[in-house]
Amino acid sequence: MIESLASVQQLVLGGVLLWASVLKLRTPEAARRSALKRLVGERHVVRAYRAVAGVELVVGAVLVLPPVLAVEAYLAVALSAGMLGYLTYAKVKAPESSCGCLGDKHTPVRGRAFLRAGLLVALGVLAGSGSGWWPSAGPLVLVAVVEGAAVVMLSPELDHLWLLPLRRWRVRLSHPLANREVTVPLESTVQQLQKSGAYRSVVGRLRSDLLDHWDEGEWRILTYAADTDTGTDTGQATAVFAVPLTDYRPDDVRVALVPETAEAMVV
Repeated sequence: MIESLASVQQLVLGGVLLWASVLKLRTPEAARRSALKRLVGERHVVRAYRAVAGVELVVGAVLVLPPVLAVEAYLAVALSAGMLGYLTYAKVKAPESSCGCLGDKHTPVRGRAFLRAGLLVALGVLAGSGSGWWPSAGPLVLVAVVEGAAVVMLSPELDHLWLLPLRRWRVRLSHPLANREVTVPLESTVQQLQKSGAYRSVVGRLRSDLLDHWDEGEWRILTYAADTDTGTDTGQATAVFAVPLTDYRPDDVRVALVPETAEAMVV
């Protein structure tokens, strides 16, 4: 029983490390918002971030693949202990910087991140006593699902995947106006639009106030008269903005310039 439970930790630790490495490699720009920037400097932060991702990728892969060696678990313990040290540094030296550990969302280091690192250290120590490959654990592999869920719950960077939807669902059930249709004011949508990078990228081309608007699912569409510059000619166009209707997400605003006689140019 204990032997099988120890073997399951290979899958948990390997899965967490692989997840962390893939996210770091996919979004290296997150390094500049992390405490790692304070530790290694602006010039080297992306390179260091990718190096950490490479180490996590290698250790995660050897954990989930055969053969089973105790040194693999000890490497995971060392990485998790290093994360604890890094979190302590971030908390002291850059308290408002994000961890950059398991996601690209900006979330300052708080107690949950320390609990997560501590949990990974404990799982690594337990994994060191296992000698069988994790598929041999049989039904006990389901324990990995529970432990993986615990890691997610202790990761503020991942709250947007489960905690925020859960809170919205609870509000919909408990709010006295939950069963009534709520109309988002147009002024609120315009304010969100004007805060977006998409709006700032084309505001110099706009030639009118709001012309028209309508809702399509979770988006509100706004249109403005605009100019389009193709490099050789300047003509009239319509700027069509798509703005999130029910959430404040100005970074998700999109715009397309639709010339009168040409195809749309998405910005």
